[in-house]
Amino acid sequence: MRLTVIVHYLALLVIGVGLCMLIPMGVSLYYGENDSGPFAISIGITVGTGAFLYSCTSSARGTMLSRREAILVVSLSWIVASAFSALPYRIEGTFLGYTECLFEAVSGFTTTGASALPSVENQPHGILLWRALTHWLGGMGIVVAFVALFPLLGMGTAYLVEAETPSPEVTRLRARIRDTTRAIWGLYMLLTVLQILLLLLVGNMPLFDSVCHTFATLATGGFSTKDASIGAYDNLSINIIVTCFMFLGGVNFALYYNALWRRSLRTFLNDIEFRIYAFVLLGSILLIAINLIWDANTSYGPGRAFEEAAFNATSVQTTTGFAISDFALWPAFSQIILVFLMIIGGSAGSTGGGVKVIRLIILAKYTYRQILLVFNPQAVVSLRIGGRVLSDKVVSRVVGFSALYAAVTVIACLIMTALGLDLVTAVTSVIASIGNVGPGLGAVGPMANFASIPAAGKAVLTACMLLGRIELLTALALLSPVFWRWR
Repeated sequence: MRLTVIVHYLALLVIGVGLCMLIPMGVSLYYGENDSGPFAISIGITVGTGAFLYSCTSSARGTMLSRREAILVVSLSWIVASAFSALPYRIEGTFLGYTECLFEAVSGFTTTGASALPSVENQPHGILLWRALTHWLGGMGIVVAFVALFPLLGMGTAYLVEAETPSPEVTRLRARIRDTTRAIWGLYMLLTVLQILLLLLVGNMPLFDSVCHTFATLATGGFSTKDASIGAYDNLSINIIVTCFMFLGGVNFALYYNALWRRSLRTFLNDIEFRIYAFVLLGSILLIAINLIWDANTSYGPGRAFEEAAFNATSVQTTTGFAISDFALWPAFSQIILVFLMIIGGSAGSTGGGVKVIRLIILAKYTYRQILLVFNPQAVVSLRIGGRVLSDKVVSRVVGFSALYAAVTVIACLIMTALGLDLVTAVTSVIASIGNVGPGLGAVGPMANFASIPAAGKAVLTACMLLGRIELLTALALLSPVFWRWR
């Protein structure tokens, strides 16, 4: 393990994070608010640190990373970026403790959207834009971090992409990895501009709010400029626009590339993960809407029921975290559906979090095969996705991930309840954090925040957010002595 090489590439990341702070500082100067100074100091510290480390490791310039070093750099990048992006919050005085600052920063870069701010509406524009920008950068990172970084370093990207997204699409992308990177970047920025214009022109949302909410939507993040989230606007056009773009953010970005390459929308319909993703979401919307209409304790008409069900269910499954109503007050049946959607999450290769739809498909097929083998132990039953036979390595990785996901969730829930949280708040805060969803139920519902969670609890949830974004198996590998001995 060459520490100099690792620090060299992390130094580049630190410099990049510092330069990105120029954008919210410029906005702060435009509005004449007092957070421009804290941003200037943060930029000086961040860029200065990055430049110093880069110069100290100049001997590593142009050096190719080994596979082990590449995994470590990508994993550490989330932690390092979050640590430095927390500086504006601390220097500006947004939070008194660094634990809360780090919680907010990690929530931003991991596109979780859980906030420790009691109120966002009294925050300066620079801070609000920085929160949204960390979403946008983090969302872009999870889609193309491996694809964009490793070709520049001479690394083969297929292994890491396959580890992140056990999908047949990986094989199709290997030969065109650079074209894929450019196409995904271009598509991401095109969708960003399109949503900003739609919110501005059709939804009559102010420009600043349009930019912030677009950054949070496509990244499936959830940070808003309003305490009541999207519900503060009470605008059907805005709700429809945001719902559509949340859905797009939860789709595998490789499908967009393949659809453009083949010039056919049938690419989406031919993909089993997309079909299941859409089916689960539409089915959940229908069930929730019916429950809201028929429940004796609610007074929803059909129009309102379907509007709220569509928006909130899409927000939860894509792990965005926006809300137009307090679904923590919905009937228990609807809340249980939302919890399941938190766990399922979006598609592999999307900006969404959660277990991912493709993993659940593989788990379902694996379970079905095991049932068949009970009756006929000698049978040879292959697991297929999209007409391709899955290797035992991919299946084992998915099963191992699922077991680890469940174990970490249980352990984190036990810790949160030991800290004094009620069961609903403890369980849903952990599920929402490790799935990068944002709001949960109980004291951390969509119209509440995480400010009441004790500092120790915020530290646990911060770790859960990072584990959910880095990927549990990768994080476990980093803690294994075998990883450090591997050459």
